[in-house]
Amino acid sequence: MEFCMHDTTLIVSLSGEIDHHTSVEIRETVDREYQKRRAKNILFDFSNIVFMDSSGIGLLMGRYRNVSICGGYVGLYNVPTKVDQILNISGIYKLMKLYESKEHAFKSLA
Repeated sequence: MEFCMHDTTLIVSLSGEIDHHTSVEIRETVDREYQKRRAKNILFDFSNIVFMDSSGIGLLMGRYRNVSICGGYVGLYNVPTKVDQILNISGIYKLMKLYESKEHAFKSLA
């Protein structure tokens, strides 16, 4: 995972797999960075994700809950086709927006 800030938005670049083995570590690390940096929003970059199961959906839903309590939003971009199919079926896009790129996400913030 890599993190950077853009204004009040924490950008989380994920790589590899999101499954029941990795989701706990991802959750704890993202939550710690979100609080430490006093971010309002989270954008997840999925460009280097090769696999995701239902644990990833739970991970995203938990981050959505935490961020929305603070008045922020969660967005996703660069989602691979196979992961997009899983997210689409789950209905997660009703809670968070899918962007084509980081730039499109920032334009939406303005």
